[in-house]
Amino acid sequence: MHTQKCIVDLSVTPMGKSSSVSEEMVQIQKIIKKSGLSHQMHAEGTNIEGDWDTVFTVIRECHEKLHEKGIARISSNIRISTRTDKQQTIQGKLDRVNKQL
Repeated sequence: MHTQKCIVDLSVTPMGKSSSVSEEMVQIQKIIKKSGLSHQMHAEGTNIEGDWDTVFTVIRECHEKLHEKGIARISSNIRISTRTDKQQTIQGKLDRVNKQL
């Protein structure tokens, strides 16, 4: 059995601290970068590409880090894209759309 690859759109929202979350987002981006996974931050979250288990380990680490920093409640929205007919990448998806513009 091969490892399932995925692209995840992750949006993490620390609850109850303040309306500014840039400090927490920096912590999350450091964890994602350290993972070595292909990723792309955008205004409302981050796209992460890799094997299922590694991606979800990184998501867990993001939650753990924020809890360690005193954030008692975190809400995350996660959209997952998988394919079995061909390999997909974040850049490949962007390139196909941009080519048609």
